[in-house]
Amino acid sequence: MPVYLDHAATTPMRPEAIAAYTEAMAVVGNPSSIHSQGQQARRMLEEARETVAATLGADPIEVVFTSGGTEAVNLAVKGMYWARADGGRRPRILAPGGEHHATLDTVEWLERAEGARADWLPLDREGRIVVPESIDGDDVALLSFLAVNNEVGTVQPVAALAAVARAAGVPVHVDAVSAYGHLPLDFRALGVDALSVSAHKIGGPVGIGALVLSRASTVVPLIHGGGQQRQVRSGTQDVAAAVSFAVAARAAEAERVEETARLSALRDRLIRGVRAAVPEAVLSGPEPASGERVASNAHFTFPGAQGDSLLFLLDLAGVSVSTGSACQAGIPEPSHVLIAMGRTEEEARSALRFTLGRTSTEADVDALLAALPAAYAQATRAGLSERPSRLAP
Repeated sequence: MPVYLDHAATTPMRPEAIAAYTEAMAVVGNPSSIHSQGQQARRMLEEARETVAATLGADPIEVVFTSGGTEAVNLAVKGMYWARADGGRRPRILAPGGEHHATLDTVEWLERAEGARADWLPLDREGRIVVPESIDGDDVALLSFLAVNNEVGTVQPVAALAAVARAAGVPVHVDAVSAYGHLPLDFRALGVDALSVSAHKIGGPVGIGALVLSRASTVVPLIHGGGQQRQVRSGTQDVAAAVSFAVAARAAEAERVEETARLSALRDRLIRGVRAAVPEAVLSGPEPASGERVASNAHFTFPGAQGDSLLFLLDLAGVSVSTGSACQAGIPEPSHVLIAMGRTEEEARSALRFTLGRTSTEADVDALLAALPAAYAQATRAGLSERPSRLAP
């Protein structure tokens, strides 16, 4: 049986979410229709919205269903920028280095197409965002950042960053895709303007996520035609996916505290084991004891070995891991997150990410630790690639 240690890319659907999806798919009715079948679909949709909202400390009307985390991030970053740019008077977008490509690529597109100007906030050696003492917000359209770094697992100082932005009158978007289901998320308490999540990271279906958007916030929509969700996102809503998302969200929140404790112990076993099996390996991000590392993540660099080589060798041994974000998988680039943390390009090419989830067991960790020494030895014999990268000067 293959060992799956790539839950940050996607995690298995929960059986109850699959059952709810299947049952809801048999219901006929467009939730925008006014006949009884349409209104039955509408009731199911709004009950799902209420459930998701409750797990995020938000009002139901603030939950805008999207096709996933990437669309939610795009809607927040582009939509807030367009609403705030004011004819070029606020061209700046603040974001940390090492963000997910959903943010990086969106900001870079706005630079090329819309004349935006990106100001990248620094990361420290552990991947923490360096919180500025203050922000001159007169020409800033928005601040966007990850709640948990998706590659190295660093838990970011969300409240402190949001407070600095609020003091400057700058709206804030938080990408909470990697935090959802692992950390408590209370939209009201955070005091941010927008927050993105995705269902398939918590055991729901691929193809649905949400942007939580404050009642007081304004965005220009990406998609026009019907205005079904507060005039923010148009299109016929996927009732079955929303129902399944809600079932997964309820289950993930109900077990979050207990599961965090279990995964923390399993993560610590994995980290200790990797250090014993491959003493050369270097942990990326905070030490577990700091409390600043998400429970599901263990990220290492392996000196002298190519991360891709290690990935393929472990895959041959029946263990699935990743070199970083699945959105960039198959593209042989050094980790931009590690580069932003001050690591060398050689180190950034030698990264592997091990991520745990609901189905992970001690046997899974032990299987990885049994396969890792031989894979590392073989990968070091192959050495590091000298090919140029897009990150090269």
